[in-house]
Amino acid sequence: MKKIKYIATIFLSGLLLITASCSDEMAKINSNPSQVTEANISYLFAQAVFNFEPAGYLLWYYNAPMTFRWSQMGVPTGGYTSLFTQTTATGDQGGQYINVLKYARDIEDVRSNMEPEEAAKYANIAACVDVLTVYLGIFDSDMYGDRPFTEAAMARYGGTLTPRYDKIKDLYDLWLTMLDDAANTLANSTDQTFPPNQDVVYKGDVAKWAKLANSLKLKIAARLISQDRAKALTIASQVASSPVGVLDGSQDDFLFNKANAITRDDGDKVYHWNQGFMNSTAASQRVMDFMLKNQDPRVRFFYRKNGWNSTIVQGFFDQGKEIPSYILENVNYSEEEGKKTFESWKGLGEPWVRYYGLPVEMDAAQDAETYGDYFDYSNRSKLRIGDAEKIFTPFSGFQNEMIIGRVDFTLPTLPEGPVIQDLDDNPWYGMYMSTSEVNLYLAEFKLLGANLPLSASDYFNKALKASVEEYDRLAELNKIPYYGKTYDYDPHEKVIDLQEGEIETMMENSDYQLTGDAALDLEKVYVQQLLHFTLYPNEQFVTVRRSGVPKTNSTLIAWENFPNVPNNAIPRRFEVSDPSKTDLMYQILVDAYQSQGFTPGSSQDGTLLNAERVWQDINAPQFGEGPRQ
Repeated sequence: MKKIKYIATIFLSGLLLITASCSDEMAKINSNPSQVTEANISYLFAQAVFNFEPAGYLLWYYNAPMTFRWSQMGVPTGGYTSLFTQTTATGDQGGQYINVLKYARDIEDVRSNMEPEEAAKYANIAACVDVLTVYLGIFDSDMYGDRPFTEAAMARYGGTLTPRYDKIKDLYDLWLTMLDDAANTLANSTDQTFPPNQDVVYKGDVAKWAKLANSLKLKIAARLISQDRAKALTIASQVASSPVGVLDGSQDDFLFNKANAITRDDGDKVYHWNQGFMNSTAASQRVMDFMLKNQDPRVRFFYRKNGWNSTIVQGFFDQGKEIPSYILENVNYSEEEGKKTFESWKGLGEPWVRYYGLPVEMDAAQDAETYGDYFDYSNRSKLRIGDAEKIFTPFSGFQNEMIIGRVDFTLPTLPEGPVIQDLDDNPWYGMYMSTSEVNLYLAEFKLLGANLPLSASDYFNKALKASVEEYDRLAELNKIPYYGKTYDYDPHEKVIDLQEGEIETMMENSDYQLTGDAALDLEKVYVQQLLHFTLYPNEQFVTVRRSGVPKTNSTLIAWENFPNVPNNAIPRRFEVSDPSKTDLMYQILVDAYQSQGFTPGSSQDGTLLNAERVWQDINAPQFGEGPRQ
């Protein structure tokens, strides 16, 4: 049975604001901060990193399927219907930052009880925890707006049980200041206590932490584009000229594994959880076709191969059963006396021919004549041999093993064939910010007029190359299926590893080049941001929302204007619940929602959630409208 958690409003006002969980490994330290010794601050830092989680199970199980279908970057496996704008339960409801902020408060309190000279030795640790807190604060405010922050997690240190909601505009200013202070501290502090073995991210390399702090400002700048473009461009210029630098290369990327099974016994932290998710969402045909057309190797890292290897194709031939038309189009076969024999794959061949998305068109699943091969796969892709029967999914889902380390992979084999499985649990590596993301933002800001030292093309080209290399690295670290092995079942099977020359081939395509057409170049940058964020549904949705891309009638990835669901009926944020009158935060919540123009309640329709926007989304283009230059 899946672990389903609902995070009530009390999450932001109750125990998690004022104390760590009683099961927390650091509880005995937190319970008596005045007795914490020098080394324990580094333990608190390690626990803050351990609890850093922007995209946990609940987000992937509840939130991601909604944002993928609202943005047309993923398609429901049952196809689009007029009900696609409805909201479901949500997880990770804007409170992840508390899980790190509470350690920042603990560290602040411990340092306040030290002699000034001793407290100063932990300035770098405090700065790093501030960076983590700001990262999660940006993330948590994206879909919910204003957050309790300046008064949050302070009750145990004399603060209030009812922290006020800070305006997101003010929080952006505060977080920018915090990041500047952190970068300055990390660049200039001396005589510091920062044990490398307590830092699984950068092993105590504060220069890299400073780069992360500086780079993180670009996330805020991107969210300011529609509200204060001049400020956003100024931030970008400051980031590019900062002496601490930005993330620049794999050694700088915010990419790490929290723990392994030998050193920790918390499986969810080691492996990132083990429940199923995204079972009802598949790749978009338009996104997939765009990536395949341009021979983008990331398609192999973002999505799973479908179930149709050449042996399965031959099995369908042998049984005289029809093969989905779009798969058969990629098959070279011979025929003699009515018997068909698989010869080879057409076009790009393996592994490219194993990736297909689902159509975006409305009610496609009800049009069996046109789209039955995609949506009626439980019948059309079913094969029986003897007493055994299997269904071979003809399209691609998202690559789950890039998200969690405990997924059992079963190779598609014929009914009554061998059972070939990969049951290994692999400690999970997550990437939270990277060289590619930084350069995609800089390319965007350069096109919008920021004073930056390089050209937009320079940033863009660097970003594309880095993105492919980053995801190839992640795929190898996370040991996803078909990386480095073919399982010796299908002689035509190919590995998905990045091959020599593939990046250069991809970048030769005009869709992956900036050519001087201002409007098209900006759209290309946003498309690449969307692709880079394929495995980051929150970041991807924020990018769709602020850019208006995918764009109607685009020559890249086209937005579908549904005839029966107007674009202004598609949600742009998640709903907020009616606060309970027994909640200590009742009046504060009522006032916070009112000041933002939010109507609280459950099952709110898409038109309301489109019109009542979070502050950073006000003035942004409507879905499908395209960028505003």
